[in-house]
Amino acid sequence: MSERVVVVEDHPLTRSALVALLVQNGFEVVGEAGDGEAAVELTATLRPDLVLLDLSLPGMAGLEALPRLRSASPSAEVVVLTASGSEDDLLGAIRGGAAGYLLKSEAPERIVEFLRGVARGEAALSGPVARRLLETVREGGGGRTEVPESVASSLSARELEVLLLLDRHLDTHDIAKRLFVSEHTVRSHVKSLLRKLNVSSRKEALETLQRARR
Repeated sequence: MSERVVVVEDHPLTRSALVALLVQNGFEVVGEAGDGEAAVELTATLRPDLVLLDLSLPGMAGLEALPRLRSASPSAEVVVLTASGSEDDLLGAIRGGAAGYLLKSEAPERIVEFLRGVARGEAALSGPVARRLLETVREGGGGRTEVPESVASSLSARELEVLLLLDRHLDTHDIAKRLFVSEHTVRSHVKSLLRKLNVSSRKEALETLQRARR
């Protein structure tokens, strides 16, 4: 079954191109919006699987709309697609519950790949954005939240977030609330990071992290 998508983009030509791209690649575009308020209303009514959200919108901006979209349809994953590589926008989107942050400079086929990954429970971050987030976490965390390169290099940005929250003794339920995702999505990230770290349990993952810090 194809993923149901709402596209939120204020430029009509760009919006039409995105809709065409998604339809050509098997997605079902169930709604289009040119501003944040319309996006929230559509999402509450249509309950899509994915919302593709621009940040630069008239009226209610994308970062303001994001948590409202999550509240309007908690099962919908919101992916930001923007021209902004700003660290403030990136962190604001993640805190607001975005499952992905993609730059409009991405090739169309990469956008499709990222969205399919989000539908499978993965995070979606453009390469430069992922690196910036990783650096921010490292520089801002310090102490127990520091993740050595030997561990961090093998994980996606969202998997890194989950590992750090596990290290703070949060359980699946609390991590899901903190990241504004489902518990199923958290378990998927945990399963993926365990595989990448070549361990079989959360305890072993944290032991690996502790050994790397020594």
